[in-house]
Amino acid sequence: MNVKKKEGFDGQEAIVLPRTVIRQCEEHALIRELFITDIGYYPRAEYHYRERKHGVDQHILIYCVDGKGGAVIDDVPYTIHPFEYMLLPARCAHSYWADERSPWTIYWLHFNGHTGNQLSELLARRMQKGQNYLKFNEDLIRLFHSIYRHLQMGYSMDNLIFSSLSLHYFLSSFIFPEKFSLPREHEKKDLSDRAILFLRDNIDQVLSLQDIADAVNLSTSHFSSLFRKKTGFSPIEYFNHLKMQKACQLLQFSQLRISEIALSVGIEDQYYFSRLFRSLMGLSPREYRNKKEMRHTFPDSGGS
Repeated sequence: MNVKKKEGFDGQEAIVLPRTVIRQCEEHALIRELFITDIGYYPRAEYHYRERKHGVDQHILIYCVDGKGGAVIDDVPYTIHPFEYMLLPARCAHSYWADERSPWTIYWLHFNGHTGNQLSELLARRMQKGQNYLKFNEDLIRLFHSIYRHLQMGYSMDNLIFSSLSLHYFLSSFIFPEKFSLPREHEKKDLSDRAILFLRDNIDQVLSLQDIADAVNLSTSHFSSLFRKKTGFSPIEYFNHLKMQKACQLLQFSQLRISEIALSVGIEDQYYFSRLFRSLMGLSPREYRNKKEMRHTFPDSGGS
């Protein structure tokens, strides 16, 4: 294989949870048993290749929906066809790659927790027996996108709990494919969700509390109270989380300068941007980009 890419595919999507948020997950009674640390989607990932000689600290699930790929997990080779999943246990040496002629399209996530360890064993056992086929199911993909969308809306405790509880159901579909069904329900967005969508649509703007409250036709005091009750954050704090989430994606998937990334999330002062980024992500934007490129320790756990 002449060209090898860890990421950088047209249409790709990925979220890497900040360390501070992961620590919250590890400490929360409802979440710590099973939680996501990274999640994403790579369409037609030509030349995709990853090798981790010592594995990572999370379990990795990769579900191929088109094309095919290969893997070596603890010296055991596997071929992954459409609608087959691959489970990479935590701290297990592995490498995997997209087929050169028919590169795969994959949904992937990293997960952890005590229950996660047990589910990983079940998933790995089924794969070893050749029982890793799961017929394409729109409800399953809808559930994946629902988890992704809620994490994309920020790291409120509601969103983290929702993603954790949904992950139980998502992983169970691979263990019991014959039992999986998902009722289709129409979603109704409340005021906080409408405000968050407004924030996401204006991620490159400088918004005041008044601007956000006006978008949902509420007074600032009433809106702030409702928003904090729903999310656990003030509207401006939440907006900053969304800005840093976008910044992480740009640092990982683009060649924009840090000053350009700061402007793209509505922050003109690069030094303020760097301070805010460090306070939320635990390292500077430059360190984050460099470590994502080197795939060492924590950042190596991110992406698939």
